[in-house]
Amino acid sequence: MADPRLDDWLTGAAAALDLPTPSSDDTRALLDLVRTVAHGVCRPAGPLAAYLVGVAVGRHADLDAARVALTALVPEEAT
Repeated sequence: MADPRLDDWLTGAAAALDLPTPSSDDTRALLDLVRTVAHGVCRPAGPLAAYLVGVAVGRHADLDAARVALTALVPEEAT
């Protein structure tokens, strides 16, 4: 990640929830998903997509598969 504030916050947030800090690749993929959904569907859908992916991963879904599944729901003309 490029912003040390984000790195620090993410590390602290993960620790507060007793979770490992996400990798840079996972963080980038999630931010890309949120941006794609927010711009392709509507803004509130972005953070809700991140929440749904988090729940899915918490239930042992593969992060990349969950991300791809939600990205596929964005209207084609928006991507």
